[in-house]
Amino acid sequence: MYLADRSAPAGAKTPLPPDGGPAPGRRRAVAPAVLALGTVSLITDVSSEMVTAVLPLYLVAGLGLSPLGFGALDGVYNGVSSLVQLTGGHLADRVRNHKLIAGIGYGLSALCKPLLLLAHGLGPIGLVLALERTGKGLRTAPRDALISLSTPAALQGRAFGVHRAMDTAGALLGPLAAFFILNAAVGGYDAVFGVSTCVAVLGVLVLVLFVPSGAAAPAAGPAPAAGTAPGRPEAVDLRAAAGLLRLPRLRALAVCAALLGLTTVSDAFLYLLLQERTGIAEQWFPLLPLGTAAVFLLLAVPAGALADRVGRRTVFLTGHALLLAGYGLLLWAPRWPVLPYLVLALHGMFYAATDGVLPAAVAATVPARLRGTGLALVGTGQALARFGCSLAFGAAWTVWGAAPALAAAAAGLCCCAAVAGFVLRPAAAAGAPDADPGAEPGADGDAARDPAPAPDAGLLPRPPRNPRGHR
Repeated sequence: MYLADRSAPAGAKTPLPPDGGPAPGRRRAVAPAVLALGTVSLITDVSSEMVTAVLPLYLVAGLGLSPLGFGALDGVYNGVSSLVQLTGGHLADRVRNHKLIAGIGYGLSALCKPLLLLAHGLGPIGLVLALERTGKGLRTAPRDALISLSTPAALQGRAFGVHRAMDTAGALLGPLAAFFILNAAVGGYDAVFGVSTCVAVLGVLVLVLFVPSGAAAPAAGPAPAAGTAPGRPEAVDLRAAAGLLRLPRLRALAVCAALLGLTTVSDAFLYLLLQERTGIAEQWFPLLPLGTAAVFLLLAVPAGALADRVGRRTVFLTGHALLLAGYGLLLWAPRWPVLPYLVLALHGMFYAATDGVLPAAVAATVPARLRGTGLALVGTGQALARFGCSLAFGAAWTVWGAAPALAAAAAGLCCCAAVAGFVLRPAAAAGAPDADPGAEPGADGDAARDPAPAPDAGLLPRPPRNPRGHR
């Protein structure tokens, strides 16, 4: 039971949430650990986006790399983290210390920033960028696991929304900081990399000093397998991690996230399409991502809170409908002066309705001891699918042209969203009860079940209140 009955008589005991969190009447709206992790992400994103904003110009104009060389580095920069993410999530579960693995990831990324000052060729720069993205991949799933494990299940949409909003604030501030440094400092690129290093180190210090370790799993967890010492958590191995795919709801989430990722055009292509469609001057092109980020920042928390109230499935699918509307405007709308603002607003709303809602839904289906692995499974599948979409869309643009390629992506997104809406429908509407999302494989291969999951486990809508206010 997640919400106390406000009309309960005096002296009645207030039920505790099954995740071992604080009592409903006394809990904080956002856990201090979430705010601390949001601060770490904000600071780290300022550092990372300072580099990202100047890197294309630095590589092509400063070091004279060819477009082919830059394309190879861009593939490394965006592809490595998704491949490493699964390793980071499983390793954090295995050592039972999510903060430790996240800290290694943040530290590795910070260490790579000053190395950019020393790397001047395609090979060395590619290695440094691969190591930096390895750090990002290591920290993503353990960080999200820390957020979910420190938050009552009924409030996880809001918690992830707060974190994503703070993270996006860093994405806004980073390019602005790089812009001012380039214009104010002598040897602008070196100054950007140096300041970025200092900011990244500050993020690591905040993580070490203010984020709880989260080494111990919550009290409410699966029963230990036979032969496990009392009071000792069950071991996490590859067999248990692979067994997560036997959870029906997690499989559904992973498949739907990958399907939708296959038809989600990358941000860079979307901005190029918008520039081609509206004729935006080149000097304004770098500011297009700031429009998406600003809308994302404003709506991430409200969207997460709405998902907690009306159901994560509804908000998640609505986000993809908004993205589809953005594709439609790019394809068929006249060249209105407000067209760029409308497309960027819809793009930011898409991220607000999906980026934090999906991990909140995954966390509701995965046992606490395998939380990092489960989050990484879905995140890696989605990232690889989006990478595949980028390759396919680039090829389609080259062969067919921009408009037919986008029309094909829009048609694919419409079909995949319809499939996702069917697959993620409420279990009652499917005609059979949904499997327990807390089940996990035990040492003997049988299912050992967690206590009752959150009312809106996965992307199920929350059940209606009864007349007394209980859920």
